[in-house]
Amino acid sequence: MDFSYALDDLIELLGPKKTIGSSSVPVSRINTLSNAKPGDVSFLGNLKYKRDVSSTEASVVLLPMDFDAHPRDGQCFMFFDNSSFALGILCRDIEMKCCPRRKPGIHRTAVVDETASVGSGVSIGANVVVEGNVAIGSGVVIMAGCYVGHGVKIGANSVLQPGVKVMDFCEIGARVTLFPGVVVGSDGFGYETVNGIHEKIPQVGNVVIGDDVDIGANSTIDRARFGHTNIGRGTKIDNLVQIGHNVSVGDGCLIVSQTGISGSTTIGNYVIIGGQVGIAGHISIPDGIMIAGKSSVPGYKKRDGEILRGSPTMPLKEANHFYVLRTKIPDLFKRVAALEKILGVE
Repeated sequence: MDFSYALDDLIELLGPKKTIGSSSVPVSRINTLSNAKPGDVSFLGNLKYKRDVSSTEASVVLLPMDFDAHPRDGQCFMFFDNSSFALGILCRDIEMKCCPRRKPGIHRTAVVDETASVGSGVSIGANVVVEGNVAIGSGVVIMAGCYVGHGVKIGANSVLQPGVKVMDFCEIGARVTLFPGVVVGSDGFGYETVNGIHEKIPQVGNVVIGDDVDIGANSTIDRARFGHTNIGRGTKIDNLVQIGHNVSVGDGCLIVSQTGISGSTTIGNYVIIGGQVGIAGHISIPDGIMIAGKSSVPGYKKRDGEILRGSPTMPLKEANHFYVLRTKIPDLFKRVAALEKILGVE
């Protein structure tokens, strides 16, 4: 992406609480502290890289307010309460300039059923299929190759990126972004074994997604067996996440890649779930719980800690102690074998 910002433009855009130094070189790239050159903007978002601040060649560096640093000649240091978010504001501005919003209109190769309701300012891209009785809110963008099933509702200013599939009767809130390859409302995994045959149980519910939700590439959210699979307002879901039928995810949750949530589980508000977590079905996870990556959650009982880890999960402090002890098991076996030899135990 081609962009260029003079120092004064950056200060006006980002509104730092404090600046030290000055740079006459316009910035036209974003780079890490260690790789940055003159003309780059960089930032310190993780204190792991604080040593790189003194040696970086970046023209502009975004730093936390409490970080003690002084620029060299030709550098400007800007200070923020949240330097990572400041970079995010810059990235939003770059995206708007370099990737302008699609122009309203329906591409000549799109197929839109005559019974569909299309709001003002909607953009529908190439090879999109919109089935009957769909309601599309104003300002919605549906990019190339998407499928929108019968009776779907899409709220204002939502974006369906290329290859998204929203199946029949599902509901998408306002300002939702579905990244490439997302599937909303595919059949839940429902079977009954009768006389040795796995009989398919049709899933006749839907998926309801609240406002301001992001769902990452190739994630899948199954339709309910009956009723709704729910994703709460402001929840952010990473790539390659699987959410089963009749799951209810609360508001403001963060769900990281390769997590799988089995059917009929309830996730509270502002729950954080790390990568590759497996959660069993028909359980409830309360508000505010944090689950470390690669954990398995077969059930949930009231615990003192709110951070869980392990397989099966346990409070973080207990889990860390367990993992330390686990490394000592081979030595323990050797010691027991030596004692058995001394005692003549076979």
